[in-house]
Amino acid sequence: MVIQKEKKSCGQVVEEWKEFVWNPRTHQFMGRTGTSWAFILLFYLVFYGFLTAMFTLTMWVMLQTVSDHTPKYQDRLATPGLMIRPKTENLDVVVNVSDSESWDQHVQKLNKFLEPYNDSIQAQKNDVCRPGRYYEQPDNGVLNYPKRACQFNRTQLGDCSGIGDPTHYGYSTGQPCVFIKMNRVINFYAGANQSMNVTCVGKRDEDAENLGNFVMFPANGNIDLMYFPYYGKKFHVNYTQPLVAVKFLNVTPNVEVNVECRVNAANIATDDERDKFAGRVAFKLRVNKT
Repeated sequence: MVIQKEKKSCGQVVEEWKEFVWNPRTHQFMGRTGTSWAFILLFYLVFYGFLTAMFTLTMWVMLQTVSDHTPKYQDRLATPGLMIRPKTENLDVVVNVSDSESWDQHVQKLNKFLEPYNDSIQAQKNDVCRPGRYYEQPDNGVLNYPKRACQFNRTQLGDCSGIGDPTHYGYSTGQPCVFIKMNRVINFYAGANQSMNVTCVGKRDEDAENLGNFVMFPANGNIDLMYFPYYGKKFHVNYTQPLVAVKFLNVTPNVEVNVECRVNAANIATDDERDKFAGRVAFKLRVNKT
């Protein structure tokens, strides 16, 4: 025999729900007394308080091993890369001599980039250093902060300095200047105490023919040892990276030329096919003339 369950009215359901939320006879809130709720809240307070304290302690211990000035791990930055200025999308430097708008953006970027290299600013903030040797500034047990930096004056860039230059770094005449800089790696002694320089070539035979002649500033693309080591952004507050400027004199017009520049240094590998920017940079140069 099937016993049919009595169907509750809507009012009965509401009354049961009200009694569940607050039972005036047993003084229970949602099925628990005040004492029961107090024990549950106390448990979770202690539990999450313990987790917070353990996390805080773990972070504190970790931070004791981390320097504010030097990265703990630098495995991926063992070899510095090269980069060009003006910085462009896909590293393409395109100049249309007859269209000033095509190269004015490059000129504006270079003006801003080279401003910290002005001789007056360098003389005010940085030291005149002895060439041919590293500018080491050890702490010797006492925090030596901030570190001093060596002067790299804008006038060292010669015809590519942009100072009093009516050709706008050569972009208005189809003889553009491209600047090569080495990325910063903390405590890296570039060159291994030997002279180093930057060289540029066309990547293929046809590129070498179309590239034409060029001059480099400083002479021979030299990078002096005195600009190393770099101690980090917080330590080396006024550090300015050494630059090499390449002025292309007679690039074949209306032809895209693939150029590769690399640094020649005893301790910088430039043949790692897995890292195209390790010690080198490749870019495309095109000078359009009508």
